[in-house]
Amino acid sequence: MSVYNKLNQLGIALPPVAVPAAAYVPFVQTGKLVFLSGHIAKKDGKPWVGQLGLTMATEEGKLAARAIAIDLMGTLDAACKANGQTLDDVKRIVKVMSLVNSTGTFTEQHLVTNGASELFGEVFGPQAGAHARSAFGVAQIPMGACVEIELIAELA
Repeated sequence: MSVYNKLNQLGIALPPVAVPAAAYVPFVQTGKLVFLSGHIAKKDGKPWVGQLGLTMATEEGKLAARAIAIDLMGTLDAACKANGQTLDDVKRIVKVMSLVNSTGTFTEQHLVTNGASELFGEVFGPQAGAHARSAFGVAQIPMGACVEIELIAELA
């Protein structure tokens, strides 16, 4: 099944690429690798603000990470199209790095990040969607967002 058919089956519409909020670009391609800049969690078009372990529970953080994965796929789609390709040409999601705005005692950053990882596996399949990953707890994220995720993908 094509990636686009899978997204449609899941009821997911890819958003357009967000305008960068600072001095960076949304993605850079070198060779077959595409590096996506960090995307913060958004809810209703605004930063999804919160701190895991204080104002948010793990399950809500997981939903925020899933929302970021959808935004990341929108940016990855634009990166593919800029190169004359599509999401069906993604050979592999290589690496996901997740920053979770959390208290010093919160230890479930890996479970929060599963919200993105599980969706990548579902959309791209168990082979192409499986990736290396890091999940960090941090004291703060721009605009008070609860989660930020960046991604590296390989194109065919």
